[in-house]
Amino acid sequence: MPNMGCCAGALFLAGAPRVALVFLWLFTDRLNLAFESFLMGLVGFILLPYTTTLYAAAYAPIGGVTGIGWIVVVAGLLLDIGSYSSGAYSGQRQYSTR
Repeated sequence: MPNMGCCAGALFLAGAPRVALVFLWLFTDRLNLAFESFLMGLVGFILLPYTTTLYAAAYAPIGGVTGIGWIVVVAGLLLDIGSYSSGAYSGQRQYSTR
């Protein structure tokens, strides 16, 4: 039987950037400033939540994302890639042990 504490922790961490995006959308104007359309934000919410959250945080209304902001956005992209690849690795490992 799998460790349920680990699964609950993984589920919380997977949902954390999406929860942050919901809070940004409800309580600030950051997402409206950072993204030209609702569709771009929605696609980011579904596919790349870390990247979308960090892009919205790094976005400056006048200059956009510049300098160190791009490093922050790339870090979000690496987090997204890592979350997808670790899930695939763990699924492959679980499948091969059966």
